[in-house]
Amino acid sequence: MRALALFSGGLDSSLAIKVIQQQGIEVIALNFVSHFFGGKNDKIEKMAEQLGVKVEYIDFKAVHTEIVKNPPSGRGKNMNPCIDCHALMFRYIAENLLEKYDAQFIISGEVLGQRPMSQNKNALDRVKKLSGIEDLIVRPLSAKLLQPSKAEREGWVDREKLLDINGRSRKRQMELAEEYGIEEYPSPGGGCMLTEPNYSSRLRVLEEDGYLDEKYSDLFYLIRYGRFFRLGEGKYLFVGREEETNYKISEYAGIGTVHIKGAGVPGPAILGYGELSDDDRKFAMELFSRYSKEKGKAPVKMLVNGVIEEIGIVNEEELNEKIKEYQI
Repeated sequence: MRALALFSGGLDSSLAIKVIQQQGIEVIALNFVSHFFGGKNDKIEKMAEQLGVKVEYIDFKAVHTEIVKNPPSGRGKNMNPCIDCHALMFRYIAENLLEKYDAQFIISGEVLGQRPMSQNKNALDRVKKLSGIEDLIVRPLSAKLLQPSKAEREGWVDREKLLDINGRSRKRQMELAEEYGIEEYPSPGGGCMLTEPNYSSRLRVLEEDGYLDEKYSDLFYLIRYGRFFRLGEGKYLFVGREEETNYKISEYAGIGTVHIKGAGVPGPAILGYGELSDDDRKFAMELFSRYSKEKGKAPVKMLVNGVIEEIGIVNEEELNEKIKEYQI
C-alpha cells in the first residue's frame, strides 16, 4: 500500500505520516505551493528527513487563486477559505496524483476540534463532500472519532492503531513527537498568509480594486513587505522598512511605474504601482525623505527611475496627514 499525505512540515501532518508509516505503509509527502503558503524551505526538508519521506512540491497557484477569489464555503476570520482550500487539495490529488504515484488513499493531519471553524465535524464532512473523494481520505490523528474511510473498512489500515485526538490542546501531539523521536517541529499556526490579519487587510484592498487575480499575482507578494499606501484605485506605493524589505521591493521594480532608492543618503526603497500623478510622485519622494537618515529635515537627493532628483525640507505636519489618509 502507498498513501499520499498533505504535508505542511508542521507537527500534525508529520504525526499523521508517522502513524501510517507505523503500519508498514509507504507515504509520499505532498507540499502544496500557492501564492500564500507552501514551498521548499529548510524546515520542511529537515522534517521530511526525520520522517524518512520524499517531499513532492505541487504548484497549484492558479487554481488556488480562483478559490481565494470565490470560495463556495466563504472565508474564515480573515481572507482564508480553509474548507474550500482543503477540499481543493484533496480533489487535485485524486484527479492528478493518485494514479501518478500509484497510491491508494490520502492522509491529512487535521485534528477534530483543533480549529473551531474549519475543523469541527461539520466542516471536515463538508471538506470530504466538496472534494468528491470522501471515501479515500484518512485523518489518522482523529480517525476513531470519525466515520471509517474505505482504507479502514477494507483493512488497508488498522483502525485500532489510529488515534482519537480531539480539541485544541497540543499535549498529546507533543507526547507523540517525543515517542516518535520527532524534534525541532514548528509552533502551531502560521504558514498561511491568508490567516494573517494585516496581510488580509492589504489583500482586501487588492480585491476591492479588482486585482485579486492570477495576472496580478506579483502584488500578492509585494503587500507582504514594508509599508503599503493606497493613493487611489489601482495606485499603490510600497515602502521598505529595512534592508531586507528594501531588497524584496526592488526585486519587483520591473512592474512599477516609479522606483526610488537612495543617492548618497540611506533610505527606503519605494515602488510606485499604477498611473501616478505628479502629486503622487512628490508624495513618494517626501516619504523617502521622511524615512531616510535625514528624517525630512534637510534637502535629500535620490534616484527616481535611475535619474537623480532632489526634494527640499518636508512639511512634516502635512506629510503625516497624508500618511494617515493613505497607509493601509
